[in-house]
Amino acid sequence: MLIALCGKPSSGKSTFFKASTLAEVEISPRPFTTLKPSEGIAFVKIDCVDKEFNKQCNPREGFCIEHKRFIPVKLMDVPGLIKDSYLGKGLGNQFLDDLRQADAFIHIIDVSGSTDENGSSVAPLSYDPCKDIEFLDFELDMWYYQILNKGWSKFARQVHHENLNIKSALAKQLSGLKVTEEDIENSIKKLKLAHSPVDWSEQELKNLARELRKIKPMIIAANKLDVEGSLFNLDKIHKKFPDYIIIGCSAEIELALREAAKSKLISYVPGDIEFKILGKLNDKQKKGLEFVENYLKKYKTSGVQEIINKIIFEMLEYIAIFPGGINKLEDSEGRVLPDCFLMPKGSTALDFAYKLHTDFGKNFIRAIDIINKRTVGRDYKLKHRDVIEIVCRK
Repeated sequence: MLIALCGKPSSGKSTFFKASTLAEVEISPRPFTTLKPSEGIAFVKIDCVDKEFNKQCNPREGFCIEHKRFIPVKLMDVPGLIKDSYLGKGLGNQFLDDLRQADAFIHIIDVSGSTDENGSSVAPLSYDPCKDIEFLDFELDMWYYQILNKGWSKFARQVHHENLNIKSALAKQLSGLKVTEEDIENSIKKLKLAHSPVDWSEQELKNLARELRKIKPMIIAANKLDVEGSLFNLDKIHKKFPDYIIIGCSAEIELALREAAKSKLISYVPGDIEFKILGKLNDKQKKGLEFVENYLKKYKTSGVQEIINKIIFEMLEYIAIFPGGINKLEDSEGRVLPDCFLMPKGSTALDFAYKLHTDFGKNFIRAIDIINKRTVGRDYKLKHRDVIEIVCRK
């Protein structure tokens, strides 16, 4: 699973990326700070099941703080897109192509209105962030359209004359975008397109491109909410785009919290509404953390962790599953509940067996729901935070 951060330059993508991953990336208030994609590991947050067993887990990957388990996911920071990127303006086509492999998008916008359409600094509230949402939607739609339209006439004639299955043919052509036959079938039905693709107009093809683009979930991260007056713009975009999932955030606030925690100045669990001061602070640190504390009192969260959790668990509909044993939660090295896997909603016990190892799936006998101490079959639908033991033939 790969989540891509996208948007115009200087909207705060690199700050959001660093706050989520604590990776060393260049951050500065100028367009095109990022000139190539950066990949790192961010984390989704859940209540760990270790507390229910009166244990403290020892994750092999990720970490656990105060019984809050953080499970790794891949995050990619894509360089800023500008107007007409789909036409190749700047390095637009290259940057758009980086988005192919993503399963979902987080569109970072500057809700403070302090950067114009090119990412140059302007006075706060002087630029309308609604334009940024419309801009990226258009660029992505036209990018999909260009991919779909490439060699379209020849493709449509071939499908028509050879009586090919349009769903299969299009899915093959768009496989690089992770578009499935089911996605295509649903989009064609929704748009009520003619049976033969040779009869589709240019506008209908653009409409199809838009529908297929919208299959990849996208959340709007309204960043820089810590800038005075930004709440006005946040209310404005909520009203203008009622069908979008929009979450206000401050990547700067989250980055300050995580770096202070990393330096052991504070105790902070990412996504929490408060922190505890541990060390002696100088005047500058005190002033900075007072600003952060006032922000959290007002907004309850920086928004960064909420955005990552929202896109993984609600929009992509993944669930977290722990492997464990009815009599033993430790692995061979003594680590308690060392692993936690993200599985698509609707996954079965057999799917989980194959996730752990192909041999477990092939030799599956039964599974055990450890929390409820009951045996379940291969078709058992996994639930979020299940702890499952796989029993298989030796």
